[in-house]
Amino acid sequence: RILHQSSEPPRRRPPPPPMDDLETIFMILRDPPILAAVLATNVVTAGLVYMTCGKSGRVNKEIELSKPKVATVTKVEEIEKRAKEGNVIYCRCWKSKKFPLCDGSHNKHNKATGDNVGPLVVKKLE
Repeated sequence: RILHQSSEPPRRRPPPPPMDDLETIFMILRDPPILAAVLATNVVTAGLVYMTCGKSGRVNKEIELSKPKVATVTKVEEIEKRAKEGNVIYCRCWKSKKFPLCDGSHNKHNKATGDNVGPLVVKKLE
């Protein structure tokens, strides 16, 4: 059933005025459904990070852990040499036993966690 029929297009509401961060926080605290949604989102996100990274939040759990930072330097000539044999495939999941080269460990990781990480593939231009 039609409640109102007019030849004029419906009027749009003006956008709400911009709020600063404090106003946004107070608005969330006063509205239980929004507060519940924000809290649930944060709890789920924290749980996923915990399940993926463990208690430490660490992604790299095996490779050169005694170093403050793992940086792999590869000479261009080395990449070119390997590329003659085929693609050069570098690990990005930190799970490879051949690190910095990929051994396919990301496939098991992705299946177990629902992640979608994959390697860096370097191809030689022909």
